[in-house]
Amino acid sequence: MTVSEQVRADLSIEAMARQARAAALASARLDAGQRRSALEAMADAIDAHRSHILAANAVDLSAADENGVTGAMRDRLLLDDAGVAKLAAAIREVAAQEDPLGAVEDETMRPNGLRIGRMRIPLGVVAMIYESRPNVTSDAAALCLKAGNAVILRGGSEAIHSNRAIAEALREGLRASDVPVDAVQLVQTSDRSAIDVLLRQEESIDLVIPRGGEGLIRAVTEKSRIPVLQHYKGVCHVFIDASAPAGRATEIVVNAKVQRPGVCNALETLLVHEAAAEELLPVIAQALVDQGVELRGCPRTVALLESLEVVPATEDDWHEEYLDLILAVRIVDDLEAALDHIARYGSSHTDAIVTEDSGNAERFVSAVQSSTVLVNASTRFADGGELGLGAEIGISTSKLHAFGPMGARELTTRKFVVFGDGQVRG
Repeated sequence: MTVSEQVRADLSIEAMARQARAAALASARLDAGQRRSALEAMADAIDAHRSHILAANAVDLSAADENGVTGAMRDRLLLDDAGVAKLAAAIREVAAQEDPLGAVEDETMRPNGLRIGRMRIPLGVVAMIYESRPNVTSDAAALCLKAGNAVILRGGSEAIHSNRAIAEALREGLRASDVPVDAVQLVQTSDRSAIDVLLRQEESIDLVIPRGGEGLIRAVTEKSRIPVLQHYKGVCHVFIDASAPAGRATEIVVNAKVQRPGVCNALETLLVHEAAAEELLPVIAQALVDQGVELRGCPRTVALLESLEVVPATEDDWHEEYLDLILAVRIVDDLEAALDHIARYGSSHTDAIVTEDSGNAERFVSAVQSSTVLVNASTRFADGGELGLGAEIGISTSKLHAFGPMGARELTTRKFVVFGDGQVRG
């Protein structure tokens, strides 16, 4: 790229940010019905452009195959006919949700008669920087618009044709609505310098949400002048307590690891209470091996499972997000040892306990400081759709201003509203 081409590209990003700011200000003044109609029109447009979106995705898949992309990365890229239908269905689900804006919450009355409340309002402009998953294009747009925001989308080069086709459909839907079409904009270039320019638009953009690998998220966080919601990785744990039933424990662990290993809420480390290890761990381990899972274990695990040829775990294994059919396994002395392990090696994403002891369940829920904590359920439920949020824009493992799976409500903030009858301050 020549210097003049770079200047034009920079100006283009700056113009997008200004247009998004204007669109956000206009969108914030619309009512719930207008935003809902816009979302329904976007879903209709996705349905109408299904063949175009599938053709664009086929181009991306072909390039991925030529580049040797396999496994979880290719799985995230793939859109089939049912997948496009799901894009539209997710938008309609968001459209049907209760409006997150306008209600006055937490009202109190002051001694001087002032009535104080908090009202939910849009964040403004959200920049979404993501890899692989073309469904993020429509999910992020729908959630941002539901909450009255504008969104600038910058997907990865591996899905650029899919993202363009989806964004074109979304914008066509907006043209038939009261929401400004520039409330949804896609950065058309895959040049990484565009991200750097985007991250300098602090006067126009209010929040950056990176969604992808740890390297992308760290790079965005280091370069951004704008607040960033972070999710570095998902090192998710399941702790098998001494009272855990064998059947339930096995089913939960296998589901958490095997059902979809290449996602951030998949199980990466299994912790087993020593009192349950001799009876339960061989059963669970065999079920995992039967599903093609490679086990990497602590010395006690290796000794107990000698017939399964467990790979000795290293210190790095306890930190690892494998995103593959590999699982680290550790036998721990008790619940407190499991809590210590999670505190040291966890990523604040998702952790679960399998137990029939209500006291241990309460202790685990209270002590584990992750964004989703489960009792007797698979880590795979740490997902906006499964938790009732509809589509999710991402999972935040930073605690400001949202923590965990983020839906439309998490794309708002609150302002104070004060109702008086003539009070003045003395």
